[in-house]
Amino acid sequence: MTRTGLLGGSFNPAHRGHRHVTLAAMRALGLDEVWWLVSPGNPLKAPETMAPFAARLASARAMAARAPIVASDIEARLGTRFTADTVAAIVRRYPKRRFIWLMGADNLAQFHLWRDWRGIARTLPIAAIARPGYDDDALAAPAMGWLRRFQRPARQASDWTEWSVPALVLLRFRPDPTSATRLRAADPAWHSRLAPPTSASPTAQE
Repeated sequence: MTRTGLLGGSFNPAHRGHRHVTLAAMRALGLDEVWWLVSPGNPLKAPETMAPFAARLASARAMAARAPIVASDIEARLGTRFTADTVAAIVRRYPKRRFIWLMGADNLAQFHLWRDWRGIARTLPIAAIARPGYDDDALAAPAMGWLRRFQRPARQASDWTEWSVPALVLLRFRPDPTSATRLRAADPAWHSRLAPPTSASPTAQE
């Protein structure tokens, strides 16, 4: 079984912080690779704040270069809008892989707002990664109140394929201060310089 992490996000734009936390999670969890699931549209974010999907995908592929990271448009190709639907489809489509969901503490803090979030947790393990400024909110979040009973020690993170679901592990790495919000503020036209990427799929990795 190929041990694969799934990291969803807007990647608006992708930056070195995404790469840093992905590579750290790969080491902690013993992953073979991570797929960045570039969202065509985040239901919890205003559409007017999003750069075009093609530009965000191009930025993700550029940032993932020369690393065991696949920046994927699979969510757009599946036509799914919600993570629960995406995860269910991916698990069915790739039976030779074992998947774990990766999320930052900022997403854990609002996980209870995601459609069928308990269904996601019952489908695959979750690794939540500490993020300065969000950790207290994440630990006090409604979803954490339910997930806490399924929490596993960080020292056992590499054993995640042996866990039954739901399962949650909290990981902490040296933070990278890069912020997509600050990058957009410093360069509002960043997306205009990116050529649309050619289509690619994680199936090329099979």
